Amino acid sequence: MASATAALAADPTASPEDVLVSSATAVPASRRKRFTVDALFADHRPQAVGVSDLPTAKEIRLERIEGDPDQPRRHFDPAKLAELAASIAIEGVLQPIVVRYDAARDVYIVVHGERRLRASRQAGQSAIPAIVREVPEDRRLIQQLMENVVRDDLNAVDRAAALRSLKTQLGDAPWEQVAEAVGIRRSRLFQLLGTEKLPLAALEDLRAGRLSEKQSRALQGLTPGQQEALRAAIVVDNLPAEEALRLGRALKAATPKGTDPDDTVSATALLVGLRNGAAAPPPPAPAIGPDDPLALLLSALAAAATGGRVERADLARVADAQAAPPHDPDRVQGAVHALAQALARVPAADLRPGGAAYAPLAALAGTLDALLGHGA
Repeated sequence: MASATAALAADPTASPEDVLVSSATAVPASRRKRFTVDALFADHRPQAVGVSDLPTAKEIRLERIEGDPDQPRRHFDPAKLAELAASIAIEGVLQPIVVRYDAARDVYIVVHGERRLRASRQAGQSAIPAIVREVPEDRRLIQQLMENVVRDDLNAVDRAAALRSLKTQLGDAPWEQVAEAVGIRRSRLFQLLGTEKLPLAALEDLRAGRLSEKQSRALQGLTPGQQEALRAAIVVDNLPAEEALRLGRALKAATPKGTDPDDTVSATALLVGLRNGAAAPPPPAPAIGPDDPLALLLSALAAAATGGRVERADLARVADAQAAPPHDPDRVQGAVHALAQALARVPAADLRPGGAAYAPLAALAGTLDALLGHGA
């Protein structure tokens, strides 16, 4: 009641009822809300709701940052780097890089974002926004690969090399474990590793971006000559991956057996024909070898026609070895008729040197000349 009396004395116009209500709802001093110093300086604007500051976010001078010598990226396209530098010169670095602090050397090492670091230097920047993160050594390469491999920001050659490095870093772990560590499928991992088997020219094209990893799959499984012919066609004409794969299969199927695997000229000529829609030329029939049964029989016939008793005895032995039936004039006429019918259907190209029918018919013609010439 003392407080109520004091309130009436301070405000004579207040009614006793108002004074009693105010006195009853007053908050004791010990229960009043207290504010910390941090709360007094906190951002209470609407845009700050749900937002907290990162104590590791910094702006670091460029001379205090170094690239990671063990990072997977080995190629930085000069043209794309210049484009990024021009963008940074106008807008600044829009996404902070990630660095780790090397206490022994008192420098920061890039974990993610070396392209932005290089472009910032090229753009003449003095500092760059960065997030400082402590990354254990056994996790650095995995994080870098996850950033680059999963989003295809790294060329296939560097990705394959990085995956091999990771396999070593994981104690020569199985490839399944490597794929799981970076979050890619096992089949995708082996697609990337397949690029390591490509020739040097194709590897350089992959690094420079002239050849995509999908296009390069068409080169796998071909001979060196075929690879070079198809690689040049893909790069010059920027063939789609599907077309390159189709041509690779067709080139492999149309190449004659026995072709020099390093013969790029022949492979290129064959590829031009395939691309122009021409039918692949039939592979030439191999020449009749001296041990071929037909060659032995025709040779024995020709020798007997111009020789004596010894040659005729040799012919008899060859005929017996091949189970030749006794002479029958009707069978001879029937065989000649069958040969004539077969020749009536032979394409002209097969009768030219290198054609499928040329070698056996040429051998037969020589034998017939010997037989009929001797008879004349």
